[in-house]
Order: sequence, then structure tokens, then C-alpha cells
Amino acid sequence: MRIALIDSVHTALAERLTRAGHEVIALQHTDDPELEAMLAQAEGIVVRSRRLDAGLLSKVNGLRFVARVGSGLENIDTAWCLKNGVRVLNSPEGNRDGVGEACVMMLLALMKALVRANNQVHAGLWLREENRGTDLYGKKVGIIGYGNMGSAFADKLRGFGVMVLAHDKYRSGFGRAGLEECGLERVLRESDVISVHLPLNDETRHFANRDFFLRLGRPVWFLNTSRGAVVHTEALLNAIDQGRVIAAGLDVLEFERADLSGLDPAMEPHVQRRLMGHERVLLTPHVAGVTHEGKRRMAEVLADKIINAFADGKG
Repeated sequence: MRIALIDSVHTALAERLTRAGHEVIALQHTDDPELEAMLAQAEGIVVRSRRLDAGLLSKVNGLRFVARVGSGLENIDTAWCLKNGVRVLNSPEGNRDGVGEACVMMLLALMKALVRANNQVHAGLWLREENRGTDLYGKKVGIIGYGNMGSAFADKLRGFGVMVLAHDKYRSGFGRAGLEECGLERVLRESDVISVHLPLNDETRHFANRDFFLRLGRPVWFLNTSRGAVVHTEALLNAIDQGRVIAAGLDVLEFERADLSGLDPAMEPHVQRRLMGHERVLLTPHVAGVTHEGKRRMAEVLADKIINAFADGKG
């Protein structure tokens, strides 16, 4: 098969596909205006952050699959693919460990006032009582969305002495010792920590909104490493200021550009200013799953899926 790589990914992907007998076309540095013509004869497309809409996909004759190196599929017109019999593959298994570890890191940093204490010591301050932390041990951790990322976070929490309350609208039967499968209302009512692990779609956009935070049973530490628009930022900031949320760790922001190149300053600038200046919000630039090991594993996982699905060019 002729497979076009239109984003920069780990070299292991092209190497594996080539060894399996596929022809790999390197289009990572092709500008969008030229991309359409270059893709005309491709049977498969591998993407990371570039947008693949129906207009472009419909011009690729003989297209059989689209594969994303990563987890979310919001940059791919999956509805068009389904309607036209084009398979869609991704590789969330590849960076699940990185995301799970990042969630633990952010949570402990919030609970132990790590960033504030570090900044104070660098400034010559030695404030111990003012930085008294909170123990994770004995807490209830709510996980909303129990796919690859949510389950990875739960795995990393083993040994911390917590009870995990996990909710997933589309999955069941995953309870185990230390983890209870439950409804959303119980997660909101009983959790000390809430971590969101949802894909972004019409159903989940602004899932964590004003009503969501009003339904909390107690003040929580809040994490989002999924997609920025899953959380209504202004509602979260209001919840923090009202004492419903103790502090928040956000690896993804509602105001990210579609290509993940940074923030769009034109999107609700007043809310962005408020977010950036809030001392009880820990921010990272969409890097929870960006690790050296994860980059290779995502490529390897995706190579396996493509090779298995289209053995000998069939599938």
C-alpha cells in the first residue's frame, strides 16, 4: 500500500511499514496547498496534529485508512470516514503511561504546594507552615472516563492508599480491589479529587460546566489532561474562587490552537488573563503524554495496527 506520512512522527513507524512491504511517502514538510495533489494516490494517511476534513479526504482516490499517532481523533472527520468505509486507527496505548504519571505528578504538586514553595525558596523565603500540604493517602479519587488514560491514572495510584471511584458511560465491568465502578453523581458527591479523561465531541464539550461544579459534594482537586474544551474554563475559575475547587491542574486548555502550536489570544482574552494569573491553577503545555518513550511506543503501536489490518496490502 502507498501510505503518506503528513506529520513528523518517530522514525520507527516508517521503518516498520517499509519492512512490511508498504510504500511510505514522506509529506511531513509539504505545505497544505500542495498536499491535496500529493495525496491523490495514497491508500493510507498517517497524521498527528494536521487537520483532515471531508474536503481533503474526498479528493484522495482509493483511500482505505487514516491513522493518528496519538489518542484523540478530533482533527479527523471521522463521520466522513465511517460513511465512506475508510478505517480510522489511533494509538492511545502508546502514551498512556506518560499521561498516568503526569496526572500523579500534577496532583501531588497541587496537594503539596510544590510550585509555590519552590518559587518562594528561590526568592529567599523559608515559609514552612504556610506550605503545609495535604496527604493523598485515604482520599477518594474520581476518574471520569475509564479508557486508556483514565485506567492508566488508576494504575499509577496503586500503592497510595486511595479509593478510586471510576465512571464511564460506555464501559462496565472494570471494578477491582481499590476501584469501584459507579455513576457520575457518586463521583461528584464523594470524590476528594476529580480527573477528567474524555474525548472531545459534541457530547463532551464543556462537560465540566457550571452545573458540574455546583453538583460537587465537597471541595476537590481537579485535573484535566484530556482536551481543553471538555472544561468550561470560566466555570472552573469561578468554582475555585467560590471554594468548590481547591486547586486545578490543567495540561490542556480550552484556548489551544487546533494544530497544538500554542494558544489563540483571540479566544476569550479576559478569561485567558484570569486563568494565567490564577495562583491556584497549575498549567502545562499539553505535554502529559509527550515523553521520549511514548513517542516511540505510539509509532510502534500504530505500525502494529496498520500491518495487522492490512496484511499483504489487504484489509
